[in-house]
Amino acid sequence: MRRFPLIITLLLTVSLAYYIYTPLPDALQEQWKLMLLDASFRTITYTAALMQWFGFGHYIPSTRKYVEALEITDPEFLPGVIVSDETFSGVPVRVYEASGGEGGLKRGLLYFHGGGWAYGSAKKGASDKISRIWSDELNAVVVSVEYRLYPEVQFPVPYLDCLTAAKYFLSAEVLSKYSIDPERVAVSGDSAGGNLAAAVAQEISQDSSMKIKFSAQALIYPAVQALDFNTPSFLQNQNMPVLSRPFMVQFWMQYLEADLSLMGQFLSNNHSSLQQPLLTPELRARFDWTTLLSPEQQKDYRPVVAGEGLEGILEKVPGLLDVRASPLLAESEVLSKCPKAYIMTCEFDVLRDDGLMYARRLQEAGVTVTSVHYQDGFHGCFSLVFRPLDFDVGKRALRDYINWLQDNL
Repeated sequence: MRRFPLIITLLLTVSLAYYIYTPLPDALQEQWKLMLLDASFRTITYTAALMQWFGFGHYIPSTRKYVEALEITDPEFLPGVIVSDETFSGVPVRVYEASGGEGGLKRGLLYFHGGGWAYGSAKKGASDKISRIWSDELNAVVVSVEYRLYPEVQFPVPYLDCLTAAKYFLSAEVLSKYSIDPERVAVSGDSAGGNLAAAVAQEISQDSSMKIKFSAQALIYPAVQALDFNTPSFLQNQNMPVLSRPFMVQFWMQYLEADLSLMGQFLSNNHSSLQQPLLTPELRARFDWTTLLSPEQQKDYRPVVAGEGLEGILEKVPGLLDVRASPLLAESEVLSKCPKAYIMTCEFDVLRDDGLMYARRLQEAGVTVTSVHYQDGFHGCFSLVFRPLDFDVGKRALRDYINWLQDNL
């Protein structure tokens, strides 16, 4: 009996280590920190899902509350940056204004946070701190948009929120109010926010009513297509921490209002099968990674093209073919009008190939593209720059992003 507490402790320790441990590629640094972060996210998600099962509401709002409780928001961080909460044509935004600098007109940066169109906030934790850093170091007015999220809304509402805020921000009156140089305004976003930034940049670039347009776009591991969930990066990184393949597919299905019971069909690419008459050869060419990725990027993977399946799904879920949701599907003529781009990708990220393909299509359309790839990067690292959840690759990525904006905006 004396050994019983010791045995229980040992079993609990082994069970906890088994729950936390995830095999990771050798190229990833600070592996145990990443495992602990992933285990924390999984625990929060499982707890929220259990609460939903017991009838305590949808799991996503519950998950948001748990995550926000863990985030540290410091209103005194970089006190020289003036922060205010405003509304741009009815859309909530947080505005960061640099109070220093050399005087004169400032840069302008419109930012859309990530989070699978379901999570995240402009006002919390790392998002708030990073916006303060950008404003301070770039002598910029940073506007972070608090667009509406799933499950409260679905596509195209988040996109329309971001487009509305962009049009308001780009008006001569608003830029003048904030002393922003109209020739130096960029749009940016990470993950789902990168999706929104790319789509908004496309729309603004071809809108003849907009006299002032974005001069640059900076996309951080953007999600730009939902027709092929079997790209090399989706398969290579399907069980990677922070964003697994099933989670990303679920985010897309939620956003586009697809039936979640069809998850297996979407994972098998049945939603883009040869049985879909709306998917013309011209459209397929726009997300064909066998031509858009280099042989090195393709590795030894083979395309997964289903012969049949989910007939009529593209009519039921029209967002799958809507360029406002999938910017990679835009015509070359549309892409050619887009501003110069900075596109960041990470090797250990399911969205790696989305970013690489979009960079290639922009380049082929004549757009100047700076493509930055981190061989030791993973999804989410760009925001993980503050203790105790700080990663060296995240700090490098943030510094490179700031340097590019300093040189190109």
